[in-house]
Amino acid sequence: MAQLNVRNLDERVVAALQRRAARHGHSAEEEHRAILQQALGAELRQEGLKELLLAMPDVGEDADFRPVGASALQH
Repeated sequence: MAQLNVRNLDERVVAALQRRAARHGHSAEEEHRAILQQALGAELRQEGLKELLLAMPDVGEDADFRPVGASALQH
């Protein structure tokens, strides 16, 4: 895992982080990770089409995906 050091923080920011962590029952470091993950959530969830298709379950038959009326057009 990577590490991130944040320098030159206002003491009020650090104190607020510690209070928030205490309210959530977390360490300040754990709370910091949670805040970053929440703030960057949309960017973290962006997947490519390949990954999205590979994550889809292999269920159903080809006929399940035929458009309605397709069998009439084939005859």
